Amino acid sequence: MENSHRYFKNHACKYFPCHSQPSDGEFNCLFCYCPLYPIGECGGNFTHTAKGIKMCMDCHLPHIPDYYDVIIEKLMNQAPVK
Repeated sequence: MENSHRYFKNHACKYFPCHSQPSDGEFNCLFCYCPLYPIGECGGNFTHTAKGIKMCMDCHLPHIPDYYDVIIEKLMNQAPVK
């Protein structure tokens, strides 16, 4: 696969799939835990619970292979953690 460093699917994972898959079936496990979770407005499809917890179960962005560049760009533009 071209650009294979940007994608892998782990069928052997006991949690696979962790939630519903994108309609095309290409489920990228590279960002198993979304690195954008701490970002308030990350660009994904998320909601908040009544207690204010960010819920990302309906978001597929980190699992779509073509979204790799967007995630990396968003991470690069974040202020450094102090």
